[in-house]
Amino acid sequence: MRAEATVDLAALRSNVETLRARASGAALMAVVKADAYGHGALPCAREALLAGATWLGTATPEEALALRAAGIGPEQARVLCWLWTPGGPWAEALRASVDVSVSARWALDELLAAVGETGVPARVHLKADTGLGRNGCQPHDWPDLVVAARRAEAGGLLRIAGVWSHLAAADEPGHPSIRAQLTAFDEAVGHAEAQGARLEVRHLANSPATLLLPETHHDLVRTGLALYGLSPVPEVGSPADFGLRPVMTLEARLASVKRVPGGHGVSYGHHYTTPGETTLGLVPVGYADGIPRHASGTGPVQVAGKWRTAAGRVAMDQFVVDLGGDSAEPGDTAVLFGPGDRGEPTAEDWARACGTIAYEIVTRIGVRVPRRHVNGTAGTGAGGQEGTPRHGQ
Repeated sequence: MRAEATVDLAALRSNVETLRARASGAALMAVVKADAYGHGALPCAREALLAGATWLGTATPEEALALRAAGIGPEQARVLCWLWTPGGPWAEALRASVDVSVSARWALDELLAAVGETGVPARVHLKADTGLGRNGCQPHDWPDLVVAARRAEAGGLLRIAGVWSHLAAADEPGHPSIRAQLTAFDEAVGHAEAQGARLEVRHLANSPATLLLPETHHDLVRTGLALYGLSPVPEVGSPADFGLRPVMTLEARLASVKRVPGGHGVSYGHHYTTPGETTLGLVPVGYADGIPRHASGTGPVQVAGKWRTAAGRVAMDQFVVDLGGDSAEPGDTAVLFGPGDRGEPTAEDWARACGTIAYEIVTRIGVRVPRRHVNGTAGTGAGGQEGTPRHGQ
C-alpha cells in the first residue's frame, strides 16, 4: 500500500478508561466529530462506548445522523450535535433521537417547527456563551431563551436536558478567563434552574479541562483530542504523563530511491540543494493527503530507524527525504508519526515542525489514506482488525 494510517483501538479504549478515572465521577462524552479527528468515526465510537463512554459528540447534524444510521441506537448512547445553521435537518435529528444544542431564539423556533412536523419532543441542551465568543447565547439574551424554552417544555414540546458552554483557555492553567467562565456558567445554570429547568447534565469541560481542571467537570466531560491519545496541553505534559497513548500511526512506502550528486536541487523552487553526493528517498504522500506544506524542510520522518527531514518543498502527492549515506530500497517503510515508542516522530513533533497543533495534524489526513483499525472488539472480525476507508462509515 502506498500509505496507510493504522488506528489502534485498544489504545483508544485504554484512553477512555484513563479519562473516565480523571472525570471525578462525571459521565464521559467521546467526541467523534470530523471523522473522529481523522481516526474513523464509527469504529472509534463503538470502541469508546465499550470502554465506558455513554455519550457521543458531533459538530454537524450529518455526523450525528450517520452514527444513528450505522446502528448506534439511543439505547447504546446519547448523541449530541451542536453546530446548527438555519434550515438544518431538525426533523431528521428528532426522529433519530439526537440531542440538539440551541444557542439562540431562531434555532429554538426552527426546532419547535420540526417538533410540530414530527410530533417528536426534542431533547435540548441550551448553550451559554460564557466568554469564548463563538456559539452560545449571550448573557443579555439568556433570560429570554430560557423562558421560551421553559414555555415549550411546559407544553410538552421539549425537554431541557442540559446547559452547557465551552472554555476558551483550559489549555492555559491559571488563565483568568477560566475562573470568569466558571462564574458565568454557574450563573447561567442557576438562572435556568430558578426558572424551573430540571437539568440532567451540566457540561463545560473539554479535554484539557478534564485533565487539569476538576472543578469544571460537573455532570459530563467532553473529551476529544485526549481520546485519541494526544496531549491537549503539550506544554504541561506529554500523552504518557497523562496515561494516554496515541492511537494513530501514519506510514508510507518509499516510491523511489536514487543516488544524486552534490549541488542537486530537490523539489519545487530548489529550496533544498544536496550538500554532497547522497541518496534521496521519495515519500509518496503530500498536501493532498493532509501532509502540511508548512512541513517543507522541517517535517520529520523515520526511515531505516533514523529521523530524516523533508528535504525541500512538500508537493501535492509527495516529498523527498535526504538519506545521506544510508541505503534504502523502494518499498521500505517511512514512518511519519506514531506513539513514539519505537523512536518514530509523533503528531506533536509534526505540529511543532509546522507551527500548529496536533489536532490539525491528525484531523487533516485525507481520504486517499486508508485507515486500518486494529485490536478492535466491536464487530472487527476474528482477527480483531478491520480495514475501513475514511468515508466508509
